[in-house]
Amino acid sequence: MNTEIIKSIFNEFDHKSNYVSHAELNSGHINDTFLVKSSGTTNYILQRINHAVFKDVPGLVNNKVITSNHIKSKYPNVSEEKLNQKVLSFVKATNSDFYYLKKDGDFWNMMIFIDDSVTHELVQDEEIAYEGGKLLGEFLNLTSDFDSAQLIDVIPNFHDMSFRYAQYASSVQSASKKRLEKVTKYTKIVADLRNEMHILQELKEAGSIPVRVTHNDTKIANSLFDKNKKGICMIDTDTVMPGIIHYDFGDAIRTICNTAAEDEKDLCKVEFNLRYYKAYEKGFLEKTKGSLSKIELNYLPLAAKTMIFIMAIRFLTDYLNNDMYYKTTYEEHNLDRAKNQFKLIASFSEKLSS
Repeated sequence: MNTEIIKSIFNEFDHKSNYVSHAELNSGHINDTFLVKSSGTTNYILQRINHAVFKDVPGLVNNKVITSNHIKSKYPNVSEEKLNQKVLSFVKATNSDFYYLKKDGDFWNMMIFIDDSVTHELVQDEEIAYEGGKLLGEFLNLTSDFDSAQLIDVIPNFHDMSFRYAQYASSVQSASKKRLEKVTKYTKIVADLRNEMHILQELKEAGSIPVRVTHNDTKIANSLFDKNKKGICMIDTDTVMPGIIHYDFGDAIRTICNTAAEDEKDLCKVEFNLRYYKAYEKGFLEKTKGSLSKIELNYLPLAAKTMIFIMAIRFLTDYLNNDMYYKTTYEEHNLDRAKNQFKLIASFSEKLSS
């Protein structure tokens, strides 16, 4: 995106500084994100929110802001300057909303950039896994007394397994013969796992597992670290909404314990890393064990398998739907992502049973 457009959008926010430069950050599937360097001591993250995916952007932004404010309230003796480097901090637009609606219909929001921070697309050692587990556990702990009913469902039925199976069934009906022929092996796996993959949803619906504030996109790239590999905070809170902790734990394990990127074509490189699982679980439980019920603890392993599967079926569905949801860079990108996740499920089952 050209400089004048970014500069004009940047100037719609109340930052009291001048635009110097910007660079696009290419870490997400859904939104467009830019790091904006300013003339002041603070730099910013400027984000265009995909309103084709997120239907209620004002509600989404409000979710993010009130969740961050609640977390900030846990640190009453920390200065605002230090808090802005510890917790996501949002900047108001000049109209006093926390988002700017461009005339072309695009929504933008802005956050303060956390200095000297890094993200990891892949986990390279157990220390990062452990720190990542602590970060998620801390996020869930700090929001455990926040009424999740104040949050909108940003994406209704996001982790609803029955909904995902219905989407999948519809995609099978409408898919081209060419694409359907390429997924025969995986349609059988989807059918075989149907009952097991509904267990967590059934427990949630029965009230056996409590509904809490959850992040809902806990891949390791959404954990922010300092340069010494110590965790700072969870980021990319677009999908914060009511849920169960298994969604968050399982999705984190999905990315942390994959030995390859989620679109790696060479499936020989895709394995479940049990050492990283144990390190992440250790950090997670250090922050949450006292507040989790026995049934929540018992189903953490199934959470991992379920969340790997839900991404597999979503990638598969999008492939059959001719790639309508996720950004792709080549024709079989979503199919490669789906194959990758199905291989990870097989490796997970093998490693945990051995």
